[in-house]
Order: sequence, then C-alpha cells, then structure tokens
Amino acid sequence: MAAFLGLVVSLQGGAVAHAAGDLAALTYQAAGDELRTRVVINFDQEPDISTMLLGDPHRLAIDMPKTVFGFDKKSTEARGLITDVRYGMIDATRSRLIFTLKGPFAVERIDVLKNDNSPGYRLVADLVASSDRAFAEALKTQNQTTASTTSTPTGDRLASAAPGEASQAPKPFTVVVDAGHGGIDSGAESAGGSLEKNVTLMFAQQLRDELQKISGIRVEMTRNDDTFLRLSERVRIARQYEADLFVSIHADTINRGNIRGATVYTVSDRASDADSRAMADRENRADAVAGIAFDNEAPEIADILMDLTRRETHNFSLSFAKTVVKSLKKDVNMINNPHRFAGFQVLRAPDVPSVLVEIGYLSNQEDEKLMLDPAWRSHVAERLATAVGEFAGMKTAGALN
Repeated sequence: MAAFLGLVVSLQGGAVAHAAGDLAALTYQAAGDELRTRVVINFDQEPDISTMLLGDPHRLAIDMPKTVFGFDKKSTEARGLITDVRYGMIDATRSRLIFTLKGPFAVERIDVLKNDNSPGYRLVADLVASSDRAFAEALKTQNQTTASTTSTPTGDRLASAAPGEASQAPKPFTVVVDAGHGGIDSGAESAGGSLEKNVTLMFAQQLRDELQKISGIRVEMTRNDDTFLRLSERVRIARQYEADLFVSIHADTINRGNIRGATVYTVSDRASDADSRAMADRENRADAVAGIAFDNEAPEIADILMDLTRRETHNFSLSFAKTVVKSLKKDVNMINNPHRFAGFQVLRAPDVPSVLVEIGYLSNQEDEKLMLDPAWRSHVAERLATAVGEFAGMKTAGALN
C-alpha cells in the first residue's frame, strides 16, 4: 500500500496524454450527503473493474487496467460520505482508485454504462451509509469468498450487502441521543447568554446516564463535546449504530417570551402550526451556519419497499412521541398541544424512528432557569428514559405492530 501511495497522481483538468490503448479516466463527479453519495467517472473506453472493501478506515477500492487519470483536483475534494479520493498504479499493468468514507457503508450499485450522447463509458457507484455490523458482515463474506478483488460481469456489478442484509444476530435496543447544534453552530441564545449547544449537551449526557441504568438498552451519542455535525451526519451516525430510536435534544427560542414548556416533534412535510414550521426552518439552516450548502443532488429512492419502511418508521415515531408526552406531562411543564410536527431534516432517516424534544425554550426566563439546574435536568432525563424503556419493551414485544 505504501508503494501505491507514492505513485498517486493528480492531473489538473484538461487533455489527458496516454499511450495508445491505455485507459483514460477523464472526469470525476460526486454528489450527495452523509447518507447517500453517487460517484460518476467518465472513461474514454470501457473499463474492466473489480472491487474490494477495506476496513480501518472504511474504504472502497476499485481496480482496473493501467489508467491515466485526468481528474480536476477540485472535483475530488471531500463530499458527502467520501472524505478522500486517491488513485494511481499498483503495478505495471493495473491501477487502483481508493475512496475513504466517513463510516460504514454499502455499495448499493456499481456499474459501467455506455454514454448515450457522447463517446466513452461512465462508471456509476451509489454508496449508502450502513451499520458497523452490516459492514463487518460484508467484509467477512468478502474474505471468505476471495482474498483478492474479484471481477464481476458488466451489467451485474453489485457490490457487498446493503444495509439490513447482514445476518440478524441478537442485539440490544439501541438509542442514539443527539445533542442539537455544537461547534460553530451555537443554536439559540437566551437574553442571559445561555447557548443552546451547551444546554443540549448537558441534558443529553444526563439522559445517556439515565438510559444506561435500564437493562437491555444500549445508548450512543452523536457528540460528546463541542463539535459541529452536519444534520445528515447525525442521521448517518444513527444508522451506523443500527439505532432503534433517535432522540434529538433542543432548547430553542421563540418570539413570544410567555411560551414555555417541553415539546415533542415528529417529522412531517406539513407543519402542525406556524411556530413549528418556523422552528424547523431555523433548525434546517444549521449547516448553513458553518458555510455548508444543502446538497439536493443526492439520488432519490423510488422504491415500494422503502416507502413501506418509511411508513412503518413514521408510525413508530408517532407511538414513541405519544409515550414521551404521557411520561413527561405527569410532572414536567409542557407546551399546549405538546406533540407537534414539521419538516425537520434531522428526523428524516427512513428506517430509524426519530423524535425531536424541545426540553424548554431559552426565550423564557423560567425555562432557562430550570434547564440550567442539574437536578431539574436529571428529573426530566429520568422521565424521558422511562418513556424510552416503555417504548423499547412494547417494540420488542411487538405490541406496536
């Protein structure tokens, strides 16, 4: 591998000079986010490719005959799931592309197609965020099949197992707790100077501690410190851990200082009210705070099974939201109509039941005072953990089906 790294080439765009018969990789494009990324590479002739998964870090290697690469350097910058692109010769007759990804992934599709309106061929690869377990299974299957890359016929170049296709070994009920905002994105700020990113992290850590007391529940965090995360990265982490439940914690502000109390949100294309719509709009701009434009180029999924998965997930989200309201309203102040809905990007995982919990509003002095009180946070975290435990028991028993 060290020898390969020493041979990496990066030609600035333009004509590619190569010997007659050599393959030329002309252009590279990537589009998508941390959940789904598509790569398109144009070649002057049809490449014969083979693929291999690599771990530590998570990588995809694509081998092909001796190739001259003419990628524009800027086009190969980190994008979506892909953090690094390297390419070069591995011996006198073969070249290799290596993609490093942010976490576990599956190759949903990889194929070589003849261009319709121009000479040459294009390689199209769809990479999707996966779980640690599914990626490990794919590596295991690959290693049992062959110790090296294996060429696949044109038109049948599907790589390793997609998410959910790994063997279903028993696993604990997994909850991913998401402390909203972080890093350069401080979120809302109270009149007294309290920052939402700090309040959400303190509460998320206490919720984690309460959840760890419940037998059979595994809890993971999207962040444990003052780190910025893209909205899609938060969802990717939930999928990495095969989360059975995703709980995003927030403490927003609202224009009316008399509004206070906890609120539970589920996702919907149509908001339940104007305040919820405005709040979702603010939360969905979190990436822009860090100078990151929302990427709407990610390929869409038009699949009946995926649509059914989304519906089932949404129903689970609604069930959990009702359980949270029931648990909190006993002795925690809640807003009127405490279960609301809007188009929150962070709740859009198609296969992970997700809710966003506003534990209070920093625009209200009484709420701010409570949220800064460790005893209050501990009590609310305990009530929320109780709701998680109840939901987990119902889901495991099949009572929600």
